[in-house]
Amino acid sequence: MDEIDALLLSELNHGIPLTTQPFNRIATKLGISSEEVLTRLTKLKQTGVVRRFGATIKPNNIGFIANAVIAWCVPNDRVNEVGAYFSSFREITHCYERNPVQGRWEYNMYTVMHAQDRQTIEQTTDSLAKSIGISDYVILYSKRDLKHP
Repeated sequence: MDEIDALLLSELNHGIPLTTQPFNRIATKLGISSEEVLTRLTKLKQTGVVRRFGATIKPNNIGFIANAVIAWCVPNDRVNEVGAYFSSFREITHCYERNPVQGRWEYNMYTVMHAQDRQTIEQTTDSLAKSIGISDYVILYSKRDLKHP
């Protein structure tokens, strides 16, 4: 990775315009062609400097004002099964396992949901809990967006 790669990554952190040629502005600013931008991004991905390239959507901007993490207490022998089950629902955007803190926080699986209201999250969570047979969970609603000021 050289200085131009570092500048390229810095520019990408500001976002990419929704245009037919989104890398032209960055290429011009860096004094390289848009083809070189693409070549460099490909190399950065292949070498593992960039893990993924994708869009980030702010849930609140598209009408999802209720955002929550649901912490679940899942028996260790059911983690893979329950994780696969939760991951099959489009309402769940993230599903992951974490080690519990014995005696303080026994939850070991987390799902993330976005909805237009809290009632929808609560009904969906209740339905999921009943269908999978797990009743020990807590819904943690977000109060503000820390990633997108």
